[in-house]
Parts: sequence; structure tokens; C-alpha cells
Amino acid sequence: MAQLDTLDLVVLAVLLVGATAYFTKGTYWGIPKDPYAGSYANGNASKAGKSRNILEKMEESAKNCVIFYGSQTGTAEDYASRLAKEGSSRFGLKTMVADLEDYDYDNLDNFPDDKVAMFVLATYGEGEPTDNAVDFYEFVMGEETAFSNGGTAEEKPLSNLKFVAFGLGNNTYEHYNSMVRRVNTALLKFGATRIGEAGEGDDGAGTMEEDFLAWKEPMWVELTEKMGLEEREAVYEPIFSVTERDDLTAEANEVYLGEPNKNHLEGKSKGPYNSHNPYIAPIAESREIFTVQDRNCLHMEIDISGSNLSYQTGDHVAVWPTNAGKEVDRFLNILGLADKRHTVISVKGLDPTARVPFPTPTTYDAAVRYHMEICGPVSRQFVSSLAAFAPDEETKAEMTKIGCDKDYFQDKVSSQYLNIAQVLESVDKSKKWSNIPFSIMIEGINKIQPRYYSISSSSLVQKNKISITAVVEEMRVAGAEHVVKGVTTNYLLALKQKQHGDPHPDPHGLTYAITGPRNKYDGIHVPVHVRHSNFKLPSDPSKPIIMVGPGSGVAPFRGFVQERAAQASSGEKVGKTILFFGCRRSTEDFLYKDEWDKFAADLGPSFELVAAFSREQSQKIYVQHRLGEHAKEVNDLLQNQKANFYVCGDAANMAREVSNKLVQIISEERGIPLEKAEEVVKSMRSSGQYQEDVWS
Repeated sequence: MAQLDTLDLVVLAVLLVGATAYFTKGTYWGIPKDPYAGSYANGNASKAGKSRNILEKMEESAKNCVIFYGSQTGTAEDYASRLAKEGSSRFGLKTMVADLEDYDYDNLDNFPDDKVAMFVLATYGEGEPTDNAVDFYEFVMGEETAFSNGGTAEEKPLSNLKFVAFGLGNNTYEHYNSMVRRVNTALLKFGATRIGEAGEGDDGAGTMEEDFLAWKEPMWVELTEKMGLEEREAVYEPIFSVTERDDLTAEANEVYLGEPNKNHLEGKSKGPYNSHNPYIAPIAESREIFTVQDRNCLHMEIDISGSNLSYQTGDHVAVWPTNAGKEVDRFLNILGLADKRHTVISVKGLDPTARVPFPTPTTYDAAVRYHMEICGPVSRQFVSSLAAFAPDEETKAEMTKIGCDKDYFQDKVSSQYLNIAQVLESVDKSKKWSNIPFSIMIEGINKIQPRYYSISSSSLVQKNKISITAVVEEMRVAGAEHVVKGVTTNYLLALKQKQHGDPHPDPHGLTYAITGPRNKYDGIHVPVHVRHSNFKLPSDPSKPIIMVGPGSGVAPFRGFVQERAAQASSGEKVGKTILFFGCRRSTEDFLYKDEWDKFAADLGPSFELVAAFSREQSQKIYVQHRLGEHAKEVNDLLQNQKANFYVCGDAANMAREVSNKLVQIISEERGIPLEKAEEVVKSMRSSGQYQEDVWS
């Protein structure tokens, strides 16, 4: 056999590489890129190849206004989008919306003085930044913040930066709108110039929308003056194109029918699981824990075995909801899309900075059912924007009035808790609103958000199962024909009914696509991810704890007590563990009544359950009253044994009343003025001795 020389080997190697490349094209390389294959499947890890330089991005796309958002539930993102649209259509600004977690901020000192940055910032939890704003917040608030040119605060490195700020908060929380306040102070400290007031919206007072509308008008006036803008008549300019695809059917493999990303579409879901990429978890167990017929409270066990998801006692689990079939039908019907619900559509951004909020190609039905918050509250501004597409002049006049008249809007829409389809029906149900572009609905309706529940189990006791405790929401509105129903809790109730043998569950007259897109949730599954919380037990189990959790606010405390009972059973020393629980009646809604006895047996005298049954006597008794009855013991544990104090539940009433009662207890038991006692409680909060997991 002839011997191969070096040149022969090189030629053979080249031919081999070429052949391999040819036959693997489309399998290992040359694969058409799905924009949702990475960004939603792998969270932030997928953004590695994307520029994090906001100045480059603005220059490349010829933008002179960027609106950053820090959002937890989608409202701040919605406000940012609305500012961008209004800035473009009314004032000719070249706007872009930017997620705070997508960019770096050390180059803000090079921000051009002929451009403007807007910050729409929600405050989350106890004065914390939203998940996507953590890095930005830590950067601007850091003790040694370093900009690209090295300037210190005294040198005013941001002297070129013009900025606008609006915050979203809730006055029932102690740290009301702390994000926008702190960021505003920090930017001014570094020499930036604010345009307009730093606006604050108050969800606690129910005035968020009106606060936003009242703030933005004078802001636009000042911005127009500072940047030499000219106002013009606003006309609708779509951000997205929506194209009906005659070449595809809903059965095509590449069509998304509710799957959140390409991995899910192809049936090979993989982690990490997060707010962009849910784990389709089996529900191992579900049961009703109320003993009355007219109300429901669910206990569910979510199995996370093999998912690499983990949690710690006190964390939250996020449930990704599906809209009820009744509301999907209502929405598609009023828009004249009922007969086209399974038509395939492609949605594309008409601007390089526009981000389509769900994967496409998809169908009208899938977009509405799985991705759009169609049951959410409606803004006056959105109603006003739809007036131009009314089926006739009469309905146009009515929509314009609703959108422009604050009191009329309150009477017709807000007080009735109408969703957008119900608003359109209330104005004219006899006609189809088929002139409304689907693009404006995608732009004006928030992306449906996961709902967060305090985990009601201990990771020490059951690391592979997450417990949920959820009261099914249903609200009757005075003077309204409809009943407002919770989107996610009724979805969970349908899953529970299905698991218990009902082939066609319809809680409160609602049906759900509970088997999921292409039956991928069959076998009773629910999409979830875990969000870590700072609401935690002390690391030393011998440290006493006092917990206040009426109703479903007891959820995390079931996990706390479950964990301490396990520690006691294993021989660890466990400190005093007091739970103040409240409900209506001991025979109706005493959550986990039987379990507390078992935990008491494990914990012995260190565990004490103090119950307040509000309707078992003529005068209502709540947890704050029971707290007052145990004033001496509570104060002793806090003052002498440095017990941790926890509150979970309603922020607007209960949490505030409990805080006030604790101030009173400390004042009376320690013989100090109320003002001094308030300072003590404030100090407890700052040090983490007083912790809250509350909602409004």
C-alpha cells in the first residue's frame, strides 16, 4: 500500500471536514434561529451575545429617548410602553423601552445631553427593587459606584444626563415608593437633571392610574420645553405587525399553541426554570380545606422532583395561569375573531427595539388564552385609544367620553371591575369591534403574569414537594350583573376538580384548557417556578418567634412550624413558637386545624396557638386583639429574648392594625411614649427582627 505524504493527509482532512459539515447542516449548524429558543428558555444566560451597552443600542437604532422599567407584575412595564408610544406619536421622540436587567450602567456618564432617559420603577416587598432592577439599584446605590470615566459624586459624572422618573408603590407598605425616591436621590447626587416631578402612583389608595395620568401631562410640558419638541395630533402607529399565515395551520409543528419557548414547543423542556421558563410540575395532591360549600381554600402539593428547582422555607412559588375559556370567548367574539380563533398569525416588531411579548407563529386563541392579561384592569388611556376604531360615531363618542371623563370612567368601568372585552360589550354589544387592530390589543394589554404564593411547607421536611395554600377568589360587585373571579385560583380549583374525578370541571361556571397546549399538561400538571424571599426563620432554631397570620396568611407559618416540629423531633432545642391565627369560625375555615395538634405534640410547651374567630361572638375579634391579650408575653419575648416577629396577609388593614397594636404593647409594657415605641418597631424592621410577607 502506498504511503500517504503530508499533503495527502491535509487534503483528506479538508474533504472530511467539508463532508461532515455538509451532512450535519440543519442538525448541528445552519439551524433557523427561533427568537424564543433562548431568551425565554434560559433566562438571562441567553443574553450573553447581546450588547449590554445602552448608548450603542440607542445610536444604532437612532433613538433619543429610552424608557427603562423595573417591574414585578407587569404594570411598570406597561406604563413604560405607554410613555414610549405617547412620546413617539404626540411629540416625535424616537423612543425605545428597555428592561433594566438587559443593560450595564457604568457608561451613563457618557449619556448624550440631547437625549433623555426615563425610569419607571415599581417598589417590591419591603422597599426592595423588583427582580429585574436589582443590579441597577445596587449599582446606583453602591458606596463605591464607579462610572466609566471614574468621576466621583463630588465631580457630578452624570451632569449630561436628563432623566424622568415615575414610581409605583402602595401606601399600606412602610417603604412606600422607596425605589423611585432612592434612585431619584442617587441620580441627582451624581449630577443628573430631572425633568418634571418624580411621580408616585399609589396602588394602596386605588389611584395608581389617575396618579400616572396626572403626573405625565406636566412632565410632557416641561420635557417639550427642555428638548425643543413640538406636540402634534397623536395617531395610532403600530409597534407590531400582525400577519395571518395562509401557509400554516394550527396543527403545524412550528406553531406555538401556548408553549412559552422553543424547548417546550419541541417537548424537551429543560432548566434553569425561572420567570422566563416554567417547569411543568405534576400536582401530587390537592384537597379542599374549608368545610363550607360557598367558599373554597385549596391545599396543593407540587412535585419538583428531578427539576433542579429548589426552595427554602419562606420562599414563594409562582403559578403561570391560563385565562378562562369564557373570557377568551368573550374577547375573541367582541373583536369579531371567533371564527378565526385558530388562524395562525406571525407577530413582528416594526422597530428593532420592539420585543414581541410571546413566541410566534401562534394563533389568536393561543395568544389570548396563554399570554394576554385579558381579565386585568383597564386604563382610561387605553379606552381612549380604542375610540378611533369604534364601529360607528355613536359608540365612538361614548368611548371618547369614558376615556376622557375621570368620574364617568370610575362609574362605568373601575367601580364595576370590567375587563376590556366587558367595556366594549357595555358600550355596544350588538356590533363586532372588528376595526380594532389586534396589534393595539397586544400593545395595550399586559402580558399575563405568574401569580406568587407563599410556600406553606418546609424545605427541611419535604424538599421535593412545594405546598400551596390558596383561597379561591370570587367577588360580587354591588350593582353589577357579573361576578369577578380570580384568574389563577379558579384555574387551580379546576385542576383540583379534575384530579378528583370530574371529567369536565367548571368552577364558578368557568372552564379552562387544563391539559395545556397540545395536551402537554395532561395528567394534572401546572407551570411553576420558584422565587426566593427574605422572609426567613432565624438560623438558630432556639431563637423564639412570634407569627401573625390570619386566613391564608398562615401559609408560610405552616412551613415554619412544620420545620421547627421536625427539628424538635430530631433532638434540637427549639425556642418559643407562638402563632396568632384568625378566621371566621372554628367550624368553617380553621386552616390546618388537625395539623396544629400534631405539631404541638412534637414541639411540646414551646408551641402556642392563639386563635381569633371573628364571627363566633357578637363583637368581632381579630388577631390584633389576641395580640393585645398576650401583651406581657409578646413584649418579654421581643425585649429580653430578641424574638423574631412575623406578619403575613392583608397589607391594607390587618398588617397595619397589627403594627399599631405592637407599638401600643411596647409603649405600655415598657412605659415609654408612643413616639418612642414607633421608633422601636421601626428599628425592628430595619434589623430584620420584624418581617412582613403582605399583599394588598
